[in-house]
Amino acid sequence: MLSFLPGPVRGALSLLLFTINTIFWTFPILLLGLLKLLFPSSDWRKFCTRMQDGMGTVWIFVNNCSLHLTNRIHWDVRGVDGLVPNEWYLVVANHQSWVDILVLQKIFSRKIPFLKFFLKKELVWVPFLGLAWWALDYPFLERSAGAYKDIETTLKACEKFRTIPVSIMNFVEGTRFTMEKHRKQSSPYANLLKPKAGGIAFVLTAMGKQIHSILDVTIVYPHGAQNFWAFLCGKVPEIKVRVESLSVDAELLGDYFHDRKFRRQFMLWLNALWAEKDDRMKMLLRQEG
Repeated sequence: MLSFLPGPVRGALSLLLFTINTIFWTFPILLLGLLKLLFPSSDWRKFCTRMQDGMGTVWIFVNNCSLHLTNRIHWDVRGVDGLVPNEWYLVVANHQSWVDILVLQKIFSRKIPFLKFFLKKELVWVPFLGLAWWALDYPFLERSAGAYKDIETTLKACEKFRTIPVSIMNFVEGTRFTMEKHRKQSSPYANLLKPKAGGIAFVLTAMGKQIHSILDVTIVYPHGAQNFWAFLCGKVPEIKVRVESLSVDAELLGDYFHDRKFRRQFMLWLNALWAEKDDRMKMLLRQEG
């Protein structure tokens, strides 16, 4: 443990280790992505995807080891027992910081299949990470093109996700929580923005019968959410996570974009889920330690 070092030193060391690890794994993951394009047979694609996901799992494992080396964080995580790495999951979570992604990768590492995120198209240009995300078949959404373009992208992604077990991750609020966004939205929740149903509704429509369960993740930073650099510098001493496993019932499967009755029903379900999450966050923030 190097937690005795000054915060900026630990931050710089963590960033260096993360960067080296990311560059190291980007090249073989990208190579397999290119080979999938050159030889697009289904068996070959499936083999390459399994290899890529395995590399991605090791990538995340090494990142977690680096974080353990440089930071002393008290992790209070409940609800991950009984999860299996060979089933399909839809993961939904609240979103406060880029740190949320590291949290999700840590708590689910080797417990469920490799996490695949829906990303903004602009993120494809992030050095090394953008290439790795592209090669790993992360869906890139082009918001400026409208909802139907997003539907098309989601459908193509779901087609790829059917071949081997995967965990599809969605930040349902669509953006990171800030008090300014909360005020502009007039959000009815104390700690959350309003949820957006379209993304998860379409995933459930496309893959609902294949998805083993929905994992509702609540992430709480008792000492306040921090940006990525502050996190690496050790300014997040405690993280609480609660995972609720929800069954994919028949009432969650339907045509969200054309059936108004189903759309209302689905939004009622999601709003109730978000209200429960808000209450859970209040309780966790009140607890000591």
